[in-house]
Amino acid sequence: MTKTHVIALLACLLLAGGCQRQQATDTHASAGDDASQDASPSAISRVVAKAMDRAREQMATRNLTISDDNGGTKAEITPQGDLLVGGDKVEVTDQQRALLVEYRSDVIAIATAGADIGAQGADFGLRTAGKALRGALSGNGDQVEAEIEAEARKFEAHARKICDRLPPLFDTQQQLAAQLSAFKPYATMTQSDIDDCRSKD
Repeated sequence: MTKTHVIALLACLLLAGGCQRQQATDTHASAGDDASQDASPSAISRVVAKAMDRAREQMATRNLTISDDNGGTKAEITPQGDLLVGGDKVEVTDQQRALLVEYRSDVIAIATAGADIGAQGADFGLRTAGKALRGALSGNGDQVEAEIEAEARKFEAHARKICDRLPPLFDTQQQLAAQLSAFKPYATMTQSDIDDCRSKD
């Protein structure tokens, strides 16, 4: 990450953090709460975590919608492993149903892992922005920038672990596409998607 990229990133984080803090302040003020309860990084993380918990619950109990690359008829996979195309149930074998359940579970696992990283990123972003501001005010900008870059690399490495979840999903997708013709148009993931995720560029 270049110095220019770091500065641009921090500017965005500061703006985003400021907006979230202002929104939280307005909310607390309207409710008559103590201003000391303004959105700290941990408070923002808790709010994000609650929203992610609700999203996980919905994903676990609702149909998973899948689409093809051409914007055609949408399909759904139910929690029980039924495949619905245009609202119509497709006849599947027990083996195909098991693959559909596995595919659905893998997609949800990746989505929830991404949500967890997003919640952690809320705290990381605000901590980084605060550190950058303190460094600028103290005149230790170069030292702080180096620290921020080191922390960013660690966070990026952690976030990239989600890429390890893609190959099993891809394998299941390929099995479904080979065994179930109705699913084939929705097998849109490619090996290049995995390669791009793991790329450092």
